[in-house]
This record gives sequence, C-alpha cells and structure tokens, in this order.
Amino acid sequence: MKEQPPNRSKRASSKDIRRITVHPVSPDCWGTLEELFGEKGACNGCWCMYWRIGGNYNRRPRELNRTEFREIVQSGPSPGLLAFEGALAVGWCQVTPRTALPYLAKLTEDQPAEQISVWSISCFYIRSQYRRMGITSLLIKEALKYAINNGAEIVEAYPVDPETSRSASFTGYRATFERAGFKLTRQKVFTRLVMRYTLK
Repeated sequence: MKEQPPNRSKRASSKDIRRITVHPVSPDCWGTLEELFGEKGACNGCWCMYWRIGGNYNRRPRELNRTEFREIVQSGPSPGLLAFEGALAVGWCQVTPRTALPYLAKLTEDQPAEQISVWSISCFYIRSQYRRMGITSLLIKEALKYAINNGAEIVEAYPVDPETSRSASFTGYRATFERAGFKLTRQKVFTRLVMRYTLK
C-alpha cells in the first residue's frame, strides 16, 4: 500500500524543512516518483519530458511520456533529485547536463560555443501540501552541489518573473534563484529568463 500524504489543515510551517532530505532519483525509487507525480503525471501529463521533446509531449498519450521517462530513470545517470519527508516524496527537481535535454539545448544554441560543462536546473514539482515552505530553495541548493560534483562549470535555470510573465511556474521563480546566487543573462527561452551560476 502506497503511503499517503499527511492530512494537514494548514500548510507545513517553515521549521519543517529541517526534516526534508534530498537524494538523486534511482531505478529503485521509480514507484516513489510515480506516486508523487500522480495520475496526471505532474504538470499536465508532462512526466518531465517537455524540455526533451517540446510541445509534442501534449500531443501524444501521457502513458508514452511516463514510459519514456521511466526508461531514462532506469538507464541512468539520474535525471534529478527527490526531496523526502521520511519515506514520502514531497518534491522533485530535474537537474541534468543541458545536452540531455534536446529541445532546451536547441533553444539555447545561439549562445557562443563553450568548452565547459553546462548543466540545467529545468523543472520542479512540489506536493501541494508542502509548497511555500522552502523546498524549492533546498532543491536548488542540492542541485547545485550535485551538478558541481558531476563536473558542471556553469549551472543554468529558466525561471519566470511573476511581475512580467504569467507563464507556468514549473521552472521556479527569478527571486528564488537570485537568493541562491544565480545571475540574469541577456537571453530568454520564450517568456522565461535564463539565469546562470558560474564557478569562478
């Protein structure tokens, strides 16, 4: 029987963040990720395939998105991080080399060729009862560590600025990344900003 989220009348308080742990997703925890994403497959059946195949994710069966993403998790390397409260997955962050996301890489190909490793923090999904308690910030912190430990020299993000854009917030918000030390570039991906954390 799958563990169900706690029945809370109020959102989790900020002090609860101390109970959250973060680990790379592995084949052994696919069922945990699947339960977190739910029947809708996270964001409208995306199953974290958007930055890989673009809008085509929404023009084909959700089950195909799920199957292909499961294959990515099963084959490795890990495509992201899961946040846990105990055994319950409460948050997800995709963090990969940018080259692992063909659609995103194509949108950013006008950047100068770089002889460095660029990684992308490209999307988040937080369980509804656990939003607005700092899990996204924690995932960004851990994603930076994960990317750097795996050879990243630049880590990119593609957040929205709620003051200027009404785009969906699955890539996070500008202010959250600014607090983590990311700097705004001149480039945009559609209505999304491009921000960078550079190791120098």
